[in-house]
Formats: sequence, C-alpha cells, structure tokens
Amino acid sequence: MRNAATKTEMRRLLTNARYEVLPTATIEDKILGSVPPGHTFTVTASIGKGLPATLDLAERLVGHGYRAVPHLAARMISGRAELEEIVARLLASGIDSVFVPAGDADPQAGAYAGSVDLLRDLSDMGRPFAHVGVTGYPESHPTINDDITVQAMWDKREHATELVSNLCFDPAVVSTWIKRVRSRGAATPLLIGLAGPVERTKLLSMATKIGVSESARFLAKNKSVFARIATPGGYSPERFIERISPTTREPSSHVEGLHLFTFNQVAETHTWRENLLAELDSHSAAKR
Repeated sequence: MRNAATKTEMRRLLTNARYEVLPTATIEDKILGSVPPGHTFTVTASIGKGLPATLDLAERLVGHGYRAVPHLAARMISGRAELEEIVARLLASGIDSVFVPAGDADPQAGAYAGSVDLLRDLSDMGRPFAHVGVTGYPESHPTINDDITVQAMWDKREHATELVSNLCFDPAVVSTWIKRVRSRGAATPLLIGLAGPVERTKLLSMATKIGVSESARFLAKNKSVFARIATPGGYSPERFIERISPTTREPSSHVEGLHLFTFNQVAETHTWRENLLAELDSHSAAKR
C-alpha cells in the first residue's frame, strides 16, 4: 500500500509531465481532441518525414496554445547556417525549448556527427533557447559503447539545461542510474522517460506508419517495449512511478518530472494520467 510520501511524490511527478509525439498526419487532430491547451508536447524528428514535419507541427501546436519542444536531431541538420535558420524560425514562433538528440540519420546530413557538436554551436550563438534537453541512458545503448555515452553526457552538461532518460522498464535500473549520474557530479535537472499505458497492437501500428526502413530501426530499438507490453502484468506505468519515487523525491536527485512516451496514443496516455492524479488526490482528501 502506498504511503503518504509515495503518493505525494507520484502526484508531483505526474503533475510535471510532458508528452512525446511523432509528427504523423493525424497527431494534431488527436491532440486537439483529447488534451486541453497548456500542456507540453515534445515532437520527435523522423528521418522519413524530415525535420520540416517536426518544426511545422511544433509551430502549429504553439498556435493552438500548447507548449512545444521540437527535437533538433543533429545528424539531420547540415550545419551552422541551417541551424541558425531553424533557431530564428523557432524563436519567431515563440518556442523557447528544444531537445537535441544525435538522431539516426546515416549518413549524417553534414557537419554534425552528434549532439555535442550542435550543442556547442547553440552555445556559441548565445544560448538562444531557455531550455535545452539531451538524452541520458539508464541502460546500454543498442549501438553505442557505455563509456562513450557516459563521456557524451559529461560533455553535454555545459550546454544542456535538462537531461531526459531514455526509455527503460526497470525502476531499479533507473533509480541506480540517477544515483550514478549524481555521483559523477552532474547536477543537470532530470526528466524520467516513461512509457504510458500503450497497447501492443497500436504500438505496432504506429511503427508501420513511420516508414519501412524507419520502422525496422524503431522495432529494433524498442524490442523490450513489445516484450513488456505483450506479457500480462509485465509493465505498469503507475507501478514504475511508485517504485522510483523513493529515489526521485530525494532533493539530491534533481528529478523535475516525467517525459511520457505516448507512441501517439495521446488520448489514452492523457486519460490515464488524469485518472491517476484524481485517484491520488481523492486518497489525499479522504485522509484530511
């Protein structure tokens, strides 16, 4: 049974949650039909659709009253000149937050082999965005050595304002990773990456909509997603939050909230979050 401290922490994490979406043709209508303005959406960068799809959707969401965080995948951007154009465009739209992954483009589009290169250029440009997120890896990356990801995270600390953990289904691994990050002296605020209540059949449908070659990468990178979701009782997002809460509520963890991977199941994810918040609030009110 959850104690009061756990419920308080779960409520804090859920309140400070944002949703990640892929820039498909139908996602804008799904968002408008299920999530009220004011919420934050991060918009991924798709090789098949190109970066314009990401930027276009982010701008439209801001126009609808949402807060948008476009992904600027470094390997999809040709260099400093294109980056400057993107920055000017986003600032003109009122966007003050970006997320900078390396991206999967192979070969890379130009000068940026990874996110650190692009982050350095953003810093040289006067740090135009108030919020700059980068990826952290609680588990090993499928194609990058652990030593490299640790070094890269250390290199990014001077340029980023927040660290977003990659998708992981083991709360013990995430809790240990948070402590290891802090033990290295990195104090960048954290957002914990978390899959919402995703249905396996809809996840597979989502994969097939993003293009054949890109779907292969998607499925290869998310094998554990299918395994956990397909197993009865294998994954529960609320149980995950509950189990990391003893670590995240420690002030030294600097965990600010959640980054919810929706796989474009926006209505389902938002309803789950709102219902869980209501449940936690009702329990709190009953004890007063």
